Formats: sequence, C-alpha cells, structure tokens
Amino acid sequence: MVKKESLPKVLLLLAAFVFFSANTVYFLEDTSSPVLASIDKNYQLNFETAQKGPWLNLKSAILVNAENGNVIYAKNADEIRPIASITKLVTAMVVVDHKIPFDSLMIITKEDALRSSKSRLAVGFKLNVLDLMYAALLNSDNRAARALARATCGTIDAFVQEMNRKVQQLGLKNTTFYEPTGLDERNVSTAHEVAKLLHYAYDYDLIRKITAQKKYRVRIQNKKNTYRQMSNTNLLVYSQYKVLAGKTGFIREADHCLTTLIQNKKGERLTLVVLGVPGDKLRFRESRRLADWGFQHI
Repeated sequence: MVKKESLPKVLLLLAAFVFFSANTVYFLEDTSSPVLASIDKNYQLNFETAQKGPWLNLKSAILVNAENGNVIYAKNADEIRPIASITKLVTAMVVVDHKIPFDSLMIITKEDALRSSKSRLAVGFKLNVLDLMYAALLNSDNRAARALARATCGTIDAFVQEMNRKVQQLGLKNTTFYEPTGLDERNVSTAHEVAKLLHYAYDYDLIRKITAQKKYRVRIQNKKNTYRQMSNTNLLVYSQYKVLAGKTGFIREADHCLTTLIQNKKGERLTLVVLGVPGDKLRFRESRRLADWGFQHI
C-alpha cells in the first residue's frame, strides 16, 4: 500500500511518463522527412459524395473538397492518361527529398535543350538549384527540369527511378514516369491520383510557395546583371480565387491539363484536376466553370 505522503511523488512520476510518452509519439509522427510525412498522411478521397456537375469539354476531371477529401465532381477520374508537365511536381518533390543545396550551380547543356525550344534558358547559362526550381514549376521549363534531375542523381535514368520510387511510396499505383519533364507521353496518371499527388506536393513548403506566385526573376550566374522572368503558366492566379498550389501541362498526346488547389474568399478550398482539354484558354475557362459550380456545392 502506498503511503499518503508518497502519492504526490507517484503522481508526479506518472505525469512525467505520460508527458514524455506523448511527446515521443508526436515526434515519430511529425517527422521532418517529406517522404515519411506524406506517406503518413495517406490522403484518401470519398467518391460517394460525387454529384452530377456541369458538362465539360475534356477527357477526365475531378473536383475535391480539400478540407475533408469528399469528391464533389468526377468524370473518368480513374482513366489513365498522359499528364505532361504535371510531371514536374514529382520532379520537384524528389529534388527536395534529396536535400540538394539550393545554392548549387548547374549549367544548361545541349542535352537539357532537346525538344525545349521555347525555354528562356540558353545553353551555357549557369543557375542555382533554387532558380531552376522556379523555372521548372512556374514557367514549366523543361531544360530546368533536366538540370535539376542531373543535380540530384547525376543522370536522368537514375532520377526517373527515384520518381517512380516516390509515387510507389505514396501508393499511386497508376502513376508512372519515363523522364522528368512530361514531354514523354508515357508519363501517365489519373485525375484521381493527380489530385492526391497535388496534396502531397502541397506539403512541401517550397513547392507550395513557388506554384502560388505569379512571377519570379531568376539570375543567370555567369552573365553579369542578367535575369530571366518566369511567369506562372497557371492563369488561375489571375482569377477571383487564390491559388495555393498547382501545375499546368501540355503535349499533343495529353492535350491541355491543369491541377490546382484554390481558395475562395470564405476560406473554402477545392482541389481541381482537368485532363485532356482541347485548348489552352479553354482549359482555364472549364476550370473556372467547374470551380464556380463546386464552391456552390461544397
């Protein structure tokens, strides 16, 4: 039998045990590793809440209440399709996961420039990794994406292995990559998995920060006082909604694509994915139509 005068000591020890136990569990769950943090969250979507929405000129789409994972609208959401430059979200995630120093310098090579004639980064330009991230995510620059892959793993092939390992860890069974830019039509996913992918990408502070901006100037390190302006290809940043994250994509085989997380003035948030839209401007018109409808039915 415990003596009365000993009870305070016993209670104090028990309280200390509970406190440190609770904190131990907390630190195990709140890991600083982006990979583990994403896997632990394991975003799941509820399709039972899907409603009949507006007719949209596209191949597949999904609209999700970002607060609770309830699907508001879905069209061919599990159809596997090319996702073009939405690929670059995973490219950026792998770069951050590997903790590549943001001040590391990379030179744009002729190999980086293949099928990337619209790039604002000339062969021979030297940029740091942070500016390459802005170029890849904001302006969807393919040369920047390839340079990031080389900076991370040395070769494109090794980097692609990391990309596929990443999505496998995240449980995205219908998402596969063959290169880091999205130019290869074999880079595929579904609207369903792209919505989940955007949520995982949103967990990364840097990706969230970059993809919500309208413009950013990158510095060409080996050219005195030389900069290149990068503009966000997600034109919803100019809409009535606040863009919290997102990425566009286009190749002929995929048509025009967009995934984005948006917020209205009430603070309500929607995750939107449209794939296979036959037109650049149409992609944003259909996205706004879907968002307008979605916020009325959230």
